[in-house]
Amino acid sequence: MLERPTVTAYPLSWPSGLPRTEPHRRSRAAFKQSIKSATDFLQGEVRRMGGMYLVISSEMELRRDGLPYAQQKQPADPGVAVYFLRRGKQMTFACDRWDRVHDNLYAIAKTIEAIRGIERWGSSDMMERAFAAFEALPAPGKAVKAAWWEILELDASAPRSKIDAAYREKAKRAHPDRGGSREEWDALSRAYDDAKGASYDQR
Repeated sequence: MLERPTVTAYPLSWPSGLPRTEPHRRSRAAFKQSIKSATDFLQGEVRRMGGMYLVISSEMELRRDGLPYAQQKQPADPGVAVYFLRRGKQMTFACDRWDRVHDNLYAIAKTIEAIRGIERWGSSDMMERAFAAFEALPAPGKAVKAAWWEILELDASAPRSKIDAAYREKAKRAHPDRGGSREEWDALSRAYDDAKGASYDQR
C-alpha cells in the first residue's frame, strides 16, 4: 500500500533544512486570488501531474476535508508547505516569499504548472529531473518512513517476481548473521511485507 505523507496539515510542517524567508523580506503579491481559488488551482495542478494524497500544511485552521477555511484571519506566519505522493515518491513544495497564505499557495501551484510545461515544451525526461529536486525531506520532528520500493530499490509498480528477487538479494547482506544490522533487517522485512501487500492489491 502507498504510504501517505507523514506530516501535519496544521500547524505548519516546514520542510527540514529549507531556509525561511525573514518576515521583513516578504512581499505582497498581486495574484488577486482567494484561499478557495488558490486551493482549487493547486489541487488541479497536483492532480494533473499525477499527484495523490495531497496535504496542505499551514498555520490556517482546516475544515474536515483538510482544506483551509476561506474566512479566517491571516496568521503571523504565512508559509505553506505542500506534500503529496507522485509515482511512489513523496514530494514537497514550500513557499513563504509572500505575506499571505493564499498567495504562497498560488505561487506553489504556478511553480508546479511551470514544471509541467517543461513536458509540453521540452521532454518528459527534463520534467522528471526538475521534479526530482522536490522529493520530500522530513518535516521538523517528523520521520518520513522509507517506502518499500525505495528500500527494495524497485519501481512502485514492480511485479511480485521482481519483489521476491530483490528481497532475496538484499536479505543476503542485511541479515545480522551476515554482517547486517538489526535495524536494516527489520526495515527490509517490513518493506517486503508491504511490497507483498501492494503486489496483491495490484492484481
